[in-house]
Amino acid sequence: MKKILFLLCLSSGMAFFACSESPAGETTATETPAAETTPEDRAVPEVQYTLTKDQTHNKFSSAIPPILRVASGAVIEAFTEDASDEQFDLDSGLEDLDALDFGPIHPITGPVYVEGAMPGDVLKVTLHEVEVGDWGWNAIVPGFGFLADTLPGKYIRIYELGANKEYVQFNENIRIPLRPFPGVMGVAPPTEEMLSTIPPRANGGNMDDPNLTEGTTVYFPVFVEGGLFSIGDGHATQGLGEVCGTAIEAPLRIVYQIELVKNRSIQEPQYETDDYYATTGFAPTIDEAAKKATLYMIEYLREAHGLSTEEAYALCSLAGDLKIAEVVDMPNMLVTMHLSKETLGVN
Repeated sequence: MKKILFLLCLSSGMAFFACSESPAGETTATETPAAETTPEDRAVPEVQYTLTKDQTHNKFSSAIPPILRVASGAVIEAFTEDASDEQFDLDSGLEDLDALDFGPIHPITGPVYVEGAMPGDVLKVTLHEVEVGDWGWNAIVPGFGFLADTLPGKYIRIYELGANKEYVQFNENIRIPLRPFPGVMGVAPPTEEMLSTIPPRANGGNMDDPNLTEGTTVYFPVFVEGGLFSIGDGHATQGLGEVCGTAIEAPLRIVYQIELVKNRSIQEPQYETDDYYATTGFAPTIDEAAKKATLYMIEYLREAHGLSTEEAYALCSLAGDLKIAEVVDMPNMLVTMHLSKETLGVN
């Protein structure tokens, strides 16, 4: 299998890094020297640690040991593999899709232990840079996808990508902008059971929300000591819903900052951008997930903006936008509610 190596340029200091191969079973991180730039030149904070695409696991469990321990505020550069764990390459076709093994699906880079994080706390993860690798794939896998019982066909397409590419040409007339993001982000759940990464849960996991891209800050509830944060399942682009079951699945380079938030508690992930605040809700049905996302937004409005329950409920009806993030990661679906910061008067 062709190994995916790509050179990428950090906009801070224009320092070049390669996603290098690591010896099998390696569990150490490389600390990256600080770039010699002025604050005015920096698009992202200085990277303190680098994790390679081989420092991965593909389950969520409190029993998975951390590969890195950091203080709150650490800036980490993480390289991630594509969702297939390199079972595909630029020359793959339908015969490779037929041979796809779901066992290695979703290699995620981590876990990262945050000093001082305890159950009941919150981890704040800011995505400073998200850069796509050299290639990606999109497929319809028989038996998987929102319309699996209606459209049972199979399909695979390989796309040439790259850090500087802005869109892909779907056909002669249709082109799709690239907006890379990690499909899986999450902390360890409060169990030693090895849970599949496929569905989203309260710990985050496979949320597949295309809004969780560069510039977004995501908040995760902490369930175990250290949090144990992992990230991966890179998507070069995806629509809300991910209805055929896959995005353009691709390796990524991600620079994120991880911070510990005390004196705050949430039940499921929440996130914000410069423009809005959002809550998430997972459940086996869209109805249940939508109710949870709405209830979490009401709770946020009460705690952060001092509204009564009735005022918050009314505001969600007047200005809240429910969105379907994904419908294919059985047994759970994910719905979000967005509320404009301009409406909230915090811009």
